[in-house]
Amino acid sequence: MTTGLGPLYDGISHLFLSFEDLLPVIALSLLAGLNGPRAGRLALFVVPAAWMLGGLAGFATGSPLLPGTVTAASFLVLGGLTALDRKLAPGGVTGLAAALGLLHGWLNGAGIAEAGREALGLVGIVSAVFVVVALLAAFVVWLKPAWTRIAVRVAGSWIAAIGLLLLGWGLRPTG
Repeated sequence: MTTGLGPLYDGISHLFLSFEDLLPVIALSLLAGLNGPRAGRLALFVVPAAWMLGGLAGFATGSPLLPGTVTAASFLVLGGLTALDRKLAPGGVTGLAAALGLLHGWLNGAGIAEAGREALGLVGIVSAVFVVVALLAAFVVWLKPAWTRIAVRVAGSWIAAIGLLLLGWGLRPTG
């Protein structure tokens, strides 16, 4: 992603223009918010930290260890748990946040290295992730009426459905 404004802004724009990174972050934020303020606060700090750690590791190696279709798993798991309104311990949300950050961070870091771009782009991505998690998790925690939880669960089901489509598209035979 090149904005012409430098690598930091390239990273920020990358998150908002790459649905394969943005939607799982949204799903995790919704899930963390459904699981309460403590889970939301933990996710707020764990996702960006893990994303940066994974991104630096991916940048250092310069190649993704997993195929891009593995991101469909994050759509399915996080969207599915949100749709099911699963009550998780804060540690469970933290584990999912760390896994999401490490996986997507690694793929982003490897992509930045393969494109010959500066690692500063990771700081932009991580900053944008922090803002998205902060806003969405806090918003969902704030929601009180029962119907609002249903709306959040519907959004999670849509993300899971997109994950199924992404998985099918990635596994289709080419030729």
